[in-house]
Amino acid sequence: MDHKINTNKKKRLGELLCERSYLDESALRFALDEQKVKQKRLGQILLELGYITQSQLNEALAFQAGIEKLDLTDVSVSTDVIGLVPAELVSKYNILPLRRENGRLAVAMTDPFQPQVIEDLRLVTGCGVQRYYADPLELENAILKFYGSNVARMLDDLVPVEQRAEGKLDNGDYSPAKLHELAREPSLVNLVNLIILEAIEARASDIHIEPFEREVKIKYRVDGMLVEKTPSSKRLRAAIISRVKIMANMNIAERFVPQDGHIEFVGKDGRIDIRVSTIPTVFGEAVQLRLLDRTASLIELDDLGMNAQCLEGFHKCLHKTHGIVLVTGPTGCGKTTTLYASLNRIYSPAVKMITIEDPVEYQLEGINQMPVNPKRGLTFATGLRHILRHDPDIIMVGEIRDRETADIAMRAALTGHLVFSTLHTNDAAGAITRLIDMGVEPFLLASSLEAVMAQRLVRLICPKCKESYKPDENLIKNLNGSAEIESGTKFYHGVGCNECGQTGMSGRTGIFELLRITVKLRDLIAAKPSTDQIVKAAPADHISMVHDGIAMVLEGRTSPEEVFRVAKTIGDEE
Repeated sequence: MDHKINTNKKKRLGELLCERSYLDESALRFALDEQKVKQKRLGQILLELGYITQSQLNEALAFQAGIEKLDLTDVSVSTDVIGLVPAELVSKYNILPLRRENGRLAVAMTDPFQPQVIEDLRLVTGCGVQRYYADPLELENAILKFYGSNVARMLDDLVPVEQRAEGKLDNGDYSPAKLHELAREPSLVNLVNLIILEAIEARASDIHIEPFEREVKIKYRVDGMLVEKTPSSKRLRAAIISRVKIMANMNIAERFVPQDGHIEFVGKDGRIDIRVSTIPTVFGEAVQLRLLDRTASLIELDDLGMNAQCLEGFHKCLHKTHGIVLVTGPTGCGKTTTLYASLNRIYSPAVKMITIEDPVEYQLEGINQMPVNPKRGLTFATGLRHILRHDPDIIMVGEIRDRETADIAMRAALTGHLVFSTLHTNDAAGAITRLIDMGVEPFLLASSLEAVMAQRLVRLICPKCKESYKPDENLIKNLNGSAEIESGTKFYHGVGCNECGQTGMSGRTGIFELLRITVKLRDLIAAKPSTDQIVKAAPADHISMVHDGIAMVLEGRTSPEEVFRVAKTIGDEE
């Protein structure tokens, strides 16, 4: 063993990095020349140049120092050893205790060269420390396996003051004063912050806190799917919900009426705006938090996932001088993102653009954005009336919810304004019948409507665990109605890995359907058509949403199951 260590020490750092293919010879020569000038350690120079990562450097340095690298894939750790090292130290230093032998504690770590870690472990455990190097991803999974997530650990350790009986009212609830006291406990403050931080790291768009008879469920929505996290004890319900309400400036004493609030949260990478909504349920208040990353750049129109034909047709609509363009689909399908990308594309200092939204999700440079405020009497309809007095060229109405808003938007489109808005319908053709059902005059709709874009979001196959497979025959038959699928076609799915949280899917893109309003369709709309009549009268080159999804399946970007899950309600009758 000693002989092996001495051999390793003879090897230089650059040589070890090149052996592992982390570095090539030309990059090493350049870094060595830089070292002569800057008089710094070679590892530091390589990091500054971006040639290697910190974990690659740590691995090479560990090998050079004779620190053994462990495979943690099938490692087992006894409960006695886990009990020796508190979860706080494990989280703080990213370490995992492995075993205790002869007064020495074996510890896996990604950075074995931190004296403070060794010292803290000695103080806490009373043992000497035997260092081992571990791959960062393997270590993260092992910590998760033996210690649980940060939130789970905190939920296990947390014993809040609310266990005491004082402050409870006769019906078992807490008084407002007691709720304030509970919610300001440092442990509860840290817990709620940790729930939000973990959601941000998991790329979640929403957090759901749902009270039930025996526990409080905490769920994150990732790529449109809910993922349940470790549930909390029922005794933490009042404190967690009260803490969220205090952060969102909501009335902590009012527990039987829905409320809305707003939190500005500073994460690791910048500011996150959080929309908070509460509703009363049988077992207490349920809370929903929508995470809006202000630091994230707006997606460009070309990057939304539209097929070439759809993108070209939509471009033409954006450059009309007047008319109304609608984007439709259910909640959370990316309608606002499409509208923001559209406004960004056509923005010009020479054009006056005003929006009215509920709420303003992202601030757009150079565009006047007005938030709806029903408490002050500012609805979509009243706001739209006032917007028209400001002589805009382009107007964006967040959503058409009633006949009054629809009528004003249609008339604005007829009087020289380009109007964008959203509507909650299943498909593009359904938007026309929905507006007529609302009470919009068919001739008014026929004259003002330029195009309807319907969309959904489909999850993409994780590139790390993508493989070919044979899907269910019935599924192929169901999808085959929209496009001919050849018998030898290869289909792909994700088998699940650590990168995608075992889901097989990572990230999302849009599938789209653009219904351009032709002269033939205008004549039809004026006669109050059914949805089927509109679909049959669509242009010959019209691509349905399911068809667009199947094209993405054939490209190997998503799975047939995913398209069917997202678009199965579209055209079921066909």
